[in-house]
Amino acid sequence: MAEVTTPLDQPTPQTRPAWLLPVLVAGIAVLVIGAWLLNTPEGLLGKADAVGYAICHRIDLRSFYLGDRQFPLCARCTGIYLGVLAGLVTLIGLGRTRAGGLPSVRILVVLLGFIAVMGVDGVNSYLTLFRGLPHLYEPNNTLRLITGTLNGITLAALVYPVYNQTLWQSWEDRPVLGRWRELALIVGMGVIVIGLILSDNPTVLYPLALLSAVGVVILLTLLDTVIVLLVVRRANRVTHWTGALVPLLTGLTLAMLQIGLVDLARFALFGTWDGLHL
Repeated sequence: MAEVTTPLDQPTPQTRPAWLLPVLVAGIAVLVIGAWLLNTPEGLLGKADAVGYAICHRIDLRSFYLGDRQFPLCARCTGIYLGVLAGLVTLIGLGRTRAGGLPSVRILVVLLGFIAVMGVDGVNSYLTLFRGLPHLYEPNNTLRLITGTLNGITLAALVYPVYNQTLWQSWEDRPVLGRWRELALIVGMGVIVIGLILSDNPTVLYPLALLSAVGVVILLTLLDTVIVLLVVRRANRVTHWTGALVPLLTGLTLAMLQIGLVDLARFALFGTWDGLHL
């Protein structure tokens, strides 16, 4: 007579504890970020310098100064990453926390124009590094800051909806910027950033110097989070902010790993944390 099995006799599939992945991701994050913190210059500005060191030439003559201390990023990169922060703050303030649509076509044309303007200024500035080469006009740090900031708010308006589309299960199908007054608002935030930098007030410049480095980390984190979710095929799974913590922490860890590896390579090559000197 055949043996009859009951559901209780069947082997139960092994399920992974819900806490395992968050703990694993947090542990790796602590190791990566801790190693970076221990091996970079001391102080908040020292850490900001190390962030800038990974993504910016930090040429002395093309940077702003806080007293006699060079900014963590050059003038253009300072504008770009403070512009990213200003743009993200504006979009969140407009209630676009889950908006996944690119800016409307008319506004997108203007934003792409901002990128083109920075490209022209960047090429013109680059040509002046080589004596004898013709260039359109004499570049300066104010122009680098302005064009960089406009590029930064454009990056925020392009990257943020892609991040929302990838992360959220129920992302909103509406443009992050759909009206001219919204564009005016985000540009106005950029103008405020430019004015604060040009004020040359140490009380204002110190937090802005730190925030420029924060902008680098945030932008890389958003981009790396999108890449991770697409690679592991976990896009559009998050329904609440608590569910976004693990993807964002993974993106942050990858961002800091990228920064650390570039820091290591550049320091091995030049043997100093200083930027390039002209």
